[in-house]
Amino acid sequence: MFKKISIIGCGLIGSSILRAAQKKKVSKLIYVYDKSKDASSFLKDKKLSENVTNDIPSAVKDSELIIIASPLSSYKEVFLLIKDHLKEGTIITDTGSVKREANKIVQGFNLKNVSWIPSHPIAGTEESGPGSGFAELFQNRWCIISPDEDTKKDDIEKVKKFWELLGSKTKIMNPIEHDHILSLTSHLPHAVAYNIVRSVVKNEDNLKDDVIKYSAGGLRDFTRIAASNPIMWRDIFIDNSENILKVLDSFSENLEEMKKAIREKNSDKLIQIFSSTKNIRKEIIKAGQDTDKPDFGRKKS
Repeated sequence: MFKKISIIGCGLIGSSILRAAQKKKVSKLIYVYDKSKDASSFLKDKKLSENVTNDIPSAVKDSELIIIASPLSSYKEVFLLIKDHLKEGTIITDTGSVKREANKIVQGFNLKNVSWIPSHPIAGTEESGPGSGFAELFQNRWCIISPDEDTKKDDIEKVKKFWELLGSKTKIMNPIEHDHILSLTSHLPHAVAYNIVRSVVKNEDNLKDDVIKYSAGGLRDFTRIAASNPIMWRDIFIDNSENILKVLDSFSENLEEMKKAIREKNSDKLIQIFSSTKNIRKEIIKAGQDTDKPDFGRKKS
């Protein structure tokens, strides 16, 4: 599909793209760059790529598709390093969870004769680093693509085709809508998970061993979410702060409503609250975003 693609950043997502792209043979050449020497050494030692370089201009030279899979806070540095080494007609995409701020950064460089087409594969695990990646990560998962209105349709189709070859389902969505929806479906759950785990550890410090030993399924699920990459989530919470603060306000209101019902021992209100959410799980499974089996979307040993 492409003569050369370049992957900038090779953690969970980047290394999974590398593995999937090699498996599906989407390009004759796949070059990889990661700022971390440990990550680059891992890729070389495991022979995951013959084209690992610590020189980012070499990585992107003559590339037809560049995928930025590094944290949002690195975008400015990445574009500073690659802007003078881009082939005319190159398509640049990314994997970030926030689009409006990323667009502002890229638009600030006023790139000529290249296409910037943001994308977001909604796939991942709590693991990080190149050793955590696997080729099937994107299989049957959604990838949201958020191009500008004036982006070439042929280039959009190439990005769609790329993600579909890796196994993803694709959806075109404008950046504002993307950031709002993800604040509800991804960013809020992470905010809640981080605070639940912090509350358990803080409030039950003298019982920490027992809390860990006898942890029920609910706590285990939240600890999995809260184990996600701290740098990545710091960037997300800063760059999508407006949307996240709004949904946190709504969450706080709902929490106060539940506290009031508990305080008043209002069984009817509690039943109403619990019943209103019961069918969402079934609808998520029906939509193909989970299965009724545990560990959906995670690497199987």
